[in-house]
Amino acid sequence: MIASISGNVLKIEANSLVVALGGMGVRVLVPKTVLEDVGGVGRHIKLHTHLIVRETELTLYGFEAEDDLQLFEVLLGVNGVGPKVALAILGTLSPELLKSAIMREETAVLQRVPGIGKKTAERIMFQLRDKLDMSAMQTAVTLVSDVDADVIDVLTSLGFSIVEAQAALQKLPREVKAVDERVQLALQYLDQQ
Repeated sequence: MIASISGNVLKIEANSLVVALGGMGVRVLVPKTVLEDVGGVGRHIKLHTHLIVRETELTLYGFEAEDDLQLFEVLLGVNGVGPKVALAILGTLSPELLKSAIMREETAVLQRVPGIGKKTAERIMFQLRDKLDMSAMQTAVTLVSDVDADVIDVLTSLGFSIVEAQAALQKLPREVKAVDERVQLALQYLDQQ
């Protein structure tokens, strides 16, 4: 129904943005990653959206990338995963990390998302295994190694978000293999940001 919206950010809230649209302010629930990237009130933003219609409310969910929207819609198809949990997954894990975890059947990665326990993580793995296109994943996406998972654990325990930890990991040279060295380099990268 509403495929996308484009406008200036009027207000930034805990889990949503209010976007100016034709003289109105439209509240759009967004993942944490969008909130971190928005840049402040007054900035122009374009979001790909998904509208959920309930008896008592209309709720609009927005994503910067169309791929994120498609992944959100696939997550909604999993039994026991509603929009709130799907949004938390996309706000915590990058699409690449999620697909990699599903391909490698690493439920521990999904369990890092607030509100997801072992059973829900296993259900997501089982139901998404056949629904996601993993063909491109085999060659295009660098898989999350056990070392990288350990580095993410260390960085998140130090107070960094999983998104920040993932961004730091992407900047690290592949030839550095030891956990402590990777953590040091990641911290240096994060200090420069």
